[in-house]
Amino acid sequence: MTPQAALLDDLATLLGKGGLLTEADDMERYRVDWPGHHGAEPLAVARPSTTRQVANVVGYCHRHDIPLVPQGGHSGLVGGALPDADHPELVVSLERMAAIRHVDPINFTMSVDGGCILQSVKDAAEAADCDFPLSLGAQGSCQIGGNVSTNAGGLNVLRYGMMRQLVLGLEVVLPDGRIYNGMKALHKNNTGYDLKQLFIGAEGTLGIVTGAVLKLFPRPQVSRTALLACPNVDAVLELYALARRSCCDLLTAFELVPRTCLELAMEAAPDLRDPLDAPAPVYVLMEVAASGPLDLDAMIETLFERGFEAGALTDGVLAASETQARNLWHIREAMLEGQRNRGEHLRTDVSIPISSLSAFHQRASEEIQSLCPQATIIAYGHIGDGNLHFNILPPPGLGADERSTLLHELEERLFEIVDDFDGSISAEHGIGRFKQSAFMEMLSEPEYDIMRGLKHLLDPRGLMSPGRILPRPAE
Repeated sequence: MTPQAALLDDLATLLGKGGLLTEADDMERYRVDWPGHHGAEPLAVARPSTTRQVANVVGYCHRHDIPLVPQGGHSGLVGGALPDADHPELVVSLERMAAIRHVDPINFTMSVDGGCILQSVKDAAEAADCDFPLSLGAQGSCQIGGNVSTNAGGLNVLRYGMMRQLVLGLEVVLPDGRIYNGMKALHKNNTGYDLKQLFIGAEGTLGIVTGAVLKLFPRPQVSRTALLACPNVDAVLELYALARRSCCDLLTAFELVPRTCLELAMEAAPDLRDPLDAPAPVYVLMEVAASGPLDLDAMIETLFERGFEAGALTDGVLAASETQARNLWHIREAMLEGQRNRGEHLRTDVSIPISSLSAFHQRASEEIQSLCPQATIIAYGHIGDGNLHFNILPPPGLGADERSTLLHELEERLFEIVDDFDGSISAEHGIGRFKQSAFMEMLSEPEYDIMRGLKHLLDPRGLMSPGRILPRPAE
């Protein structure tokens, strides 16, 4: 028996029937992520159904020096879960670990498997008259383990924080196969180092998240969605400050949507209609929600009045029904499809201090247009947490190599501007492999030493998601 055959035979024994995929056709979907990036064919795809099986597989890989990469819903945007082309890897998919373990509506917590789909978590919370507020475009396919490992953000960070703020406890299979059980449903626990935070945002490089205790909230009883037209980004920031004050702490989303994004959305979804009578340079899509009988309409009307008086608001529409609210949010979803339909483009995920967003937007727009006047800038995002998706559509008609070179040059310049504003090149998507080069250029020596030290401590053989975030050690 060849070493490859022996490996597959051992893994099949550890995982049982249906637990291991080895045929190329069966493994194809694990090679391609949501944006369409392709990875290499993996050694195999392990599909454990229990935490113990995950531990057995990881321990086996540790003993036999087999690199592996955990994979959730495969909706990441930085190539972190794609199998490596230069170093064959075992894909470990948690898709068969999708259980809701326990819901506690009095403690406002929920314990789930790492492979549980985000939408299933949200549905289970709603059934218990609670809310799990993480809201992503991929929530019908992304998994909680991936949300934890990438420190997912989404639309409601403004009010509820990122995944880091929504996790109370974790269960993690460490790179040597041991199980770290930190599944405590405690809202306060001040006993030394907060170990779970090591794994949140680590992108699967320090272990595989097999379980999580999530923080729940009272289910909103009433919500209001509005689309507001503004003359420029400065006005959007002024309106945001007014909204934070007019709507108390009930503001859950405040999204910047330029006119170009609205047009992309209508292009991708022909059923969409222009929601206002006249076009505006930029729009705000906002939502306010409360779990009690509060008069949200009065709050938003006050915001409208103050916005018009300040000149920050030129028009707006308040959804009168859930259907109208869904139609407004459909704009946000469809514009992503509109971008993807345009082919390869620069997709960024930068974070800037909120008060500097307008200055950054203006400078970045001017410099990118100077470098490539034919490029189309698609800059939208989560104003309330300083996260701007400054995306760039290249001019049509470029060859593949020419387009790739141009996008790389534009990204380099954009990241230099981000650095000038003391920002971050990744607000929520992570580093993975695609942003590693830029990340390493901006990493200080102390930061690198700490990260490298943690990686070596937990994964001294470098087998867990090697080459993600930090480069592989020199061989």
